[in-house]
Amino acid sequence: MKEHQLTFDERRLHTGRGGPRVGAGRPAATRPPVHHVRRPPVPKGCPAHVTLRVRPGLPSLRSKRFVTEFRRTLANGSERGEFRVVEFSIQRDHAHLIVEAAGKGALGRGMKSVGARFARAVNRVFERSGPVLHGRYHLHLLCSPREVRNALAYVLLNARKHFRTRTGAAPPVVIDEASSGRWFQGWKRTGRRAAARGRPTGASPTARARSWLLRAGWRRHGLIDPAETPGQR
Repeated sequence: MKEHQLTFDERRLHTGRGGPRVGAGRPAATRPPVHHVRRPPVPKGCPAHVTLRVRPGLPSLRSKRFVTEFRRTLANGSERGEFRVVEFSIQRDHAHLIVEAAGKGALGRGMKSVGARFARAVNRVFERSGPVLHGRYHLHLLCSPREVRNALAYVLLNARKHFRTRTGAAPPVVIDEASSGRWFQGWKRTGRRAAARGRPTGASPTARARSWLLRAGWRRHGLIDPAETPGQR
């Protein structure tokens, strides 16, 4: 009986080597870095939500030393003419920023400066050297009052979101010290939630908003309650 010669596809199935199959290839990262893609145009008066991620293996960025150092360096670079950082929050391995920029070029130059300051602050505080950021920054343009309101709540109350995800319990109603929340002027001031805001200490490390959307437009959808948890209905 003549032996049947296996085709390439039959051989692949017979040996189990090569070709598309379940589990083949490099495992996908849980949070893959943002690769070099063409950025969208930045309309005038349209703020943005930016996320910076750090490389795996670094200590938590929410240490008091790093938060203090980041505030200091941000205070010296939050306003750059056509670019400014208006709000921020720092989480364990990433930071959220609300920024304004007069166009795509101003945004790129501003984020290059902020990213460099951020990386140098990480290396100073944790006494290390080398690359810090994990890929490029993630960008989400905010072109409507509701988008801006949602982004402000997400950034300033992001620690509450992570607390609930991590523990499953209701987060305490306090303003996150690792954010610009103490200087934010859009909190809903009622009862104990007003007391939770605390008092600003010193000058704000962030710049004052100039766009209508960040100054007033978002308020059409209500002030932000410190007891809100982003992503929770």
